[in-house]
Amino acid sequence: MDERAHALSTRVLRTGLGTFDDGAAPVNVPVVRTSTVRFESSAEYERLHRLRHDGGNVATYGRHGTATHRALEAAIGELEGAAHTLLAPSGMSAITLVFLSLLTPGDHVLIQDSVYGPVRERIEPLLARLGIEATYFAGQDGPPRDALRANTRLVYVESPGSFLYEIIDLPAFGAFAREHGIVLAADNTWSAGWLHRPLAHGAHVSIQATTKYIGGHSDLMQGALSTNDAALAHRLRDTHEALGLSVGADDAYLALRGIRTLGVRLAQHARHALAIAEYLQSEQAVARVFHPALPDDPGHALWQRDFRGANGLVSFAFTPLHDASHARAFVDTLRLFSQGASWGGFESLALVAPASRLRAHSYFRNDTPVVRLHAGLEDPSDLIDDLRRAFRLIRT
Repeated sequence: MDERAHALSTRVLRTGLGTFDDGAAPVNVPVVRTSTVRFESSAEYERLHRLRHDGGNVATYGRHGTATHRALEAAIGELEGAAHTLLAPSGMSAITLVFLSLLTPGDHVLIQDSVYGPVRERIEPLLARLGIEATYFAGQDGPPRDALRANTRLVYVESPGSFLYEIIDLPAFGAFAREHGIVLAADNTWSAGWLHRPLAHGAHVSIQATTKYIGGHSDLMQGALSTNDAALAHRLRDTHEALGLSVGADDAYLALRGIRTLGVRLAQHARHALAIAEYLQSEQAVARVFHPALPDDPGHALWQRDFRGANGLVSFAFTPLHDASHARAFVDTLRLFSQGASWGGFESLALVAPASRLRAHSYFRNDTPVVRLHAGLEDPSDLIDDLRRAFRLIRT
């Protein structure tokens, strides 16, 4: 049987397995650490260096990775449907790598206004110093045709958007990018490649913070980017090499281990988040719940069309009767939700969305505070009881 016909859950479990040696093999590729690579002969040294120079994914130095890294790259490539995958030390470094690889002084980039906050806070000032201009646009309004310039080289999007989870019509953005000969890059961290494949919907590059759901246990920092375009892969790899980016073999192993259980974990997170989202809709203190799996969410139809499911993230906005002090008291009162800025691990988290970041989102212009929840793997009835108790306490 053609293995490409297998379900994604089967392919991800079978990709990057250890090779047989003397008739036996480890289930997962073990941690292989090295800084120096030995070569069998000068001929092999020259052959492998030529192969890497021509774009081959081989290691001629420890920074290039080992068998552990190759296995993880193959597994992420399987998730993303990608021929080329690069690892980075964090999701942020993977995002920065895209901008630095694909833009040069004098270029212009279009950025969705609801992307991961540090893109605006950290990367845009860096681009400005390099003579690259950025323009933000409302992704829910479709491709930003009016903002296009002759020097626009890149469109950068994130679907669902950060904090409020608006879904954009990614195939329409893909058609727009190809019509004008520009690159479309998409942050795919929300789906972990399991729920959504941007490359299949028109994106040229897909980026993930594998710190989140692929790692799954809040114990590693890592990023990845994937593409099917060989020319783009060459540009990305050249900049990756120039920046000296590398990932420790131990972290690569942890991410590879996390991928093996990604599907079952995501399904559990999704069930818990949907139960919480439905409960939140019944709370008088809640003005709006942001979760694309809810039938009344504005992006629900696009989510049904383009995604295989949802994850553990759900946000809600308080009614106008509540201010930032109520939101802080609410999260301070929670017992099963820790306060933390990340997500994707086994634990439940709560965070008051920074007002400065929400003001940049055109999707929701109300001034009421927003709380982001990550539904972990605890029993959802316990999590809902915890939320109910916190709402009750801020009413007293």
